Amino acid sequence: MRLVLLGAPGSGKGTQAARLKEHLQVPHISTGDLLRAEVAAGSKLGLEAKEVMARGELVSDAILLGMLEDRLSRPDTANGFILDGYPRNLAQADALDALLKRIGQPMEYAVQLEVPTELLVERIAGRAAAEGRADDNPESVRKRLEVYDSQTAPVIEFYRQHGQLTVVDGVGALDEVFHRLVEALSPTADVG
Repeated sequence: MRLVLLGAPGSGKGTQAARLKEHLQVPHISTGDLLRAEVAAGSKLGLEAKEVMARGELVSDAILLGMLEDRLSRPDTANGFILDGYPRNLAQADALDALLKRIGQPMEYAVQLEVPTELLVERIAGRAAAEGRADDNPESVRKRLEVYDSQTAPVIEFYRQHGQLTVVDGVGALDEVFHRLVEALSPTADVG
């Protein structure tokens, strides 16, 4: 199964992706983890990314896409994968779609974990307090969520128009949310 997991910061994407990885027996590919691994390994793309980051710039979509193409060419992705953290905007969604078609692994599902904004603010602020981070106050969190919403709304619509989007309620106990995800991904689930 090939799927992209979408959701705002604090929606539980990472937690649920780790659980889905075990359930589906496919790799969980986080672009953040992938980027760090490529830089640490000193790969060609990793060195390019390191140079860009050293200048204080964002790593380009082309570099990220190249890393994804390399990662998706490995044998462990033959039965699918879970993408987390990519695509974040419409240009990335288009590029990813083209890449997956070119390598013969088209996306099957896009699952959006939906959580109300106020609960996201509460979750992130609570996590920040537990970690002693002052930068995640409720106002800065709301601003980050606004930016996320404006960038990802077109991505969500992209997958909706392709008939691949499934929206799952991300509120509740971890097991409840996981059960909803598994149910949504069953072959008889209504996608769209």
